[in-house]
Amino acid sequence: MKRRFTASVWREDDWYIAQCLEIDVASQGKTEEEALENLREAIALHLEPPTPSVTPRIETIEVEIGAA
Repeated sequence: MKRRFTASVWREDDWYIAQCLEIDVASQGKTEEEALENLREAIALHLEPPTPSVTPRIETIEVEIGAA
């Protein structure tokens, strides 16, 4: 599935910065094209569903409340 996003691109010193206007993702590159390609990759990674690398252990704990 493809989705369209809007990118703002500007130059800072030797780098081009590309920022997605719909979601808080940005990237950079030595050329405008490289910055946009890096932004495409960053958006795709940002929108991937999370996959845990470690299964968390669930614990029940007791806490004493009101004791002086």
